[in-house]
Amino acid sequence: MKHLQAEIIREYGPFPGKRQVHGVTFDGRRVWFACENSLNAFDPETGEVVRSIDAAANAGTAFDGKHIFQIAADRIHKIDPATGRVLATIPAPGQGGDSGLAWAEGALWVGQYRGRVIYQVDPQTGAILNTIESRRYVTGVTWVDGDLWHGTWEDNRSDLRRVDAQTGELIETIQMPPDIVVSGLESDGADRLYCGGANSGKVRAVRLPK
Repeated sequence: MKHLQAEIIREYGPFPGKRQVHGVTFDGRRVWFACENSLNAFDPETGEVVRSIDAAANAGTAFDGKHIFQIAADRIHKIDPATGRVLATIPAPGQGGDSGLAWAEGALWVGQYRGRVIYQVDPQTGAILNTIESRRYVTGVTWVDGDLWHGTWEDNRSDLRRVDAQTGELIETIQMPPDIVVSGLESDGADRLYCGGANSGKVRAVRLPK
């Protein structure tokens, strides 16, 4: 098992009027982050917010290539990013205790903060398909080249963990610096992980180890 120290490439924010960063996702061009009552997109080159949608957005965010999925209390909303309209709603498995959210392999992957688990969920019905246990409080969730990663936040410390998607076995950790916590987590599909910074109001780009 590998233990590495995080290399923070860049910090974005704090963003005007956005005090919290919860879920984070990437649509191939823009980074979206959830902030209580809005979904916001910024350009990762300039750091400027280029889009904002009114939406209940207090936890994880995911993108399936066309739609945004957003945890809103005890529900998961499927949102059209062009209009901001909620197209469908399913129950969130943690009934309000949900944290991270990712899309991969035709399913949603939902972190449970204090439950220390990640659920694989049917995006049509909300049915739980699989459960992966963690030893730490789970925040953001993402997939990188077929590997499942999740953030942690416990005792005011965070790390990023690559785990076996079948067994939950820990494969690799990336330790964040002291007092830098991770709320949301998303891969850009290349060489970086975008990490939501919770109360800091920031999103941080961390280099993905080769």
